[in-house]
Amino acid sequence: MARPPVFSGKMGSFDDKEARAVPGVRDVFEYPLVKGSAVAVVADKFWIAKQARDRLKVDWDLDGIEHADSSRLFAQYKELAKTPGGVALKRGDETAIDRIPESQRIVAEFEFPYLAHAPMEPLSLAVRFDGDRVEAWVPAQLPTWEQAATAEVLGLAPEQVKFNVLFAGGSFGRRGLVDSHLVREAAAIAKRVRGRPVKLIFTREDDMRSGYYRPMFVHRVEVGIGSDGAPLAWRHVVVGQSFVKGTGVAMEAVLVKNGVDKLAVEGSSDSPYDIPNVDLTAHHPTVNVPVLSHRSVGYGHNSFVHETLIEELADRAKTDPIGHRLKLLNKDAYKFRAVLTLLNEKASWRTRLPAGHAVGYACSEYNNTACACAAELSIVNGRPKIHRVTVTVHCGLAVNPLTVESQVQGGIGFGLTQVVPRGAITLKEGRVEQGNFDRCTPPYIADAPADIDVHVVQSTEPPTGVGEAPVPIIAPAVVNALYHLTGKRYRSLPLVEL
Repeated sequence: MARPPVFSGKMGSFDDKEARAVPGVRDVFEYPLVKGSAVAVVADKFWIAKQARDRLKVDWDLDGIEHADSSRLFAQYKELAKTPGGVALKRGDETAIDRIPESQRIVAEFEFPYLAHAPMEPLSLAVRFDGDRVEAWVPAQLPTWEQAATAEVLGLAPEQVKFNVLFAGGSFGRRGLVDSHLVREAAAIAKRVRGRPVKLIFTREDDMRSGYYRPMFVHRVEVGIGSDGAPLAWRHVVVGQSFVKGTGVAMEAVLVKNGVDKLAVEGSSDSPYDIPNVDLTAHHPTVNVPVLSHRSVGYGHNSFVHETLIEELADRAKTDPIGHRLKLLNKDAYKFRAVLTLLNEKASWRTRLPAGHAVGYACSEYNNTACACAAELSIVNGRPKIHRVTVTVHCGLAVNPLTVESQVQGGIGFGLTQVVPRGAITLKEGRVEQGNFDRCTPPYIADAPADIDVHVVQSTEPPTGVGEAPVPIIAPAVVNALYHLTGKRYRSLPLVEL
């Protein structure tokens, strides 16, 4: 597919003479997308189709659509964050913070960019339509929805679609498509090429430049500190696109309340800390950029905000960060209490740090699995060097502890994608500036912890998942350690400079 360079763009006209001249090309035609349109090139093999697509001359119609720009969006979001949004959580007296002296307040703004999922295997799927039946081969996260969407495009009943769910080669949310746009595209092409299987393939550049992304977010938090160093009042505004608002899918009615997308504020709305006065609101601006859940969804940015600020309060009070967290936990946060208590035991190395090393901490919970970590860092050649990470996890009964260990180690590695200097997706006048790993760089081996030891809380409770829970803890732990090495508080990801 040749897709528009700006989201929602349409094909004005195209010259396919050179493309059709490539041997093996079967068809070239315009195709309507969920928003806008594209040009499909069908050929015998992928490389033939790719070469033909590169020879297309397309005049895109980009008038009348928003040309999203990261710099402008951050500025707009920061302005929005100065005023309350839709109510996500109110507890106690929302005006309590106004009576706390400024000397006893922290005011902090946080910035988080768009993030690509960047799975190891770029998107691909295949569909064959024979008129009265269809067979699809799809690495889908929501196969029931996608089976129904395939049937809808082809005018069939879902039971007439044989839907083969394949291994994903990574996904991280990228294949959890609420609009099922991939199978819709492939099914429509298969309908035109009836009787033959059609495989729709994305190059790395196609996937990275055509969305869908973890939304950009801005947080503004005011924390009023009590005489004991604990947070007495917490005023928090979250600004970012909704994952589901306006999509019309069934999940919207469940996830959106008071105009607030639950997924955008999770990690803040269900914070385990017993803060007496909380005012949490959210704005969800409409932006012409397609977005989608990213591994750990809202916790990736919300847990970062909470865990860096809670550790800042511990540093300010000159108390042990683990003990400080334990003291603040509410009575229901027993899994947090368990992982922090175990971390205190297993990370005993933190009291014997070499010169020039520091340690940072963080904890989070995703779908009833709690994780906590301690990360030991130094700075080598101007970059953070993670020497060791100790992780504790409460996931109920660990059926296979080796699988838990592997998932936690992988989650820590994935979480570092938010930290490394060139891990963001940015837009300039509507165009995505990154296309491959040369400009959207994942963590290298040198960025990974030299050692990750994982300890599971012994439990007989029903098992809970571990695939996403470790992801949010590493970024705040890293910047919490960096504070002790540089004296700077880090409010934005990725880390551009120390």
